[in-house]
Amino acid sequence: MRTRKLLKRGAVLAAVVLALFLTSPYAPAPLVGTGEGGGLSLTASYWSEGKTQQFLLSLGSYSAVTLVLFQASQVVVPPVPGELVGILAGYLYGTWVGFLFSTLGLTLGSWVVFELARVLGRPFVERTVSRRVLARMGFLSTNRGAVVCFLLFAVPGIPKDYLCGLLGVSRMSFATFMLLCTLGRMPATYVLALQGAKFHGQGYLEAGLVVAAFCAIVLAAYLYRERLFMWLHARSVPE
Repeated sequence: MRTRKLLKRGAVLAAVVLALFLTSPYAPAPLVGTGEGGGLSLTASYWSEGKTQQFLLSLGSYSAVTLVLFQASQVVVPPVPGELVGILAGYLYGTWVGFLFSTLGLTLGSWVVFELARVLGRPFVERTVSRRVLARMGFLSTNRGAVVCFLLFAVPGIPKDYLCGLLGVSRMSFATFMLLCTLGRMPATYVLALQGAKFHGQGYLEAGLVVAAFCAIVLAAYLYRERLFMWLHARSVPE
């Protein structure tokens, strides 16, 4: 029965990717007419001025699906910080379209990690997450733990790819996972797309304020991650 469910969800996943390719020609194209210099230069390590935009434009009708799959791939194999991809999406497509593309990519990538963890089991997850952490996170599959999961997905700076793997080996249902990871990521995803859109429109002061606020939240989440975890864990324990 479990194998049948996994195969069925695998077929649905493949159908979703195919649908993305088929609908990509009808999606908005990357914005043309950037700020000074003709492109975004977030960091020379990942993309240089204008090259990413030119590459996507050269793909024509498949530029949208390429960005979505790129965002999904960084969840599965994360060499590139997802925050940078989220900003790039807003810069190239505007706030709302960039937000939509990022959300699709993040949800798709999270789905893949969840399924890999469910198929390959704890040994797969233990390659990146210690057994100690796995034991501590067991409560996340409870009803109250679902609220904690939503907050963990919403807080910037917490590695969501690891969280998806942890939940894949938990007792959490697939439907609950998809709902939590999609809705939980949305606030930060919107802020990142907004940052990118402000950069594109040369709204540097506004973009700087958004970046500063976002970085402050990320830094606070990192510095107080243990306290945050213990607080959330305490709230999840039944009275």
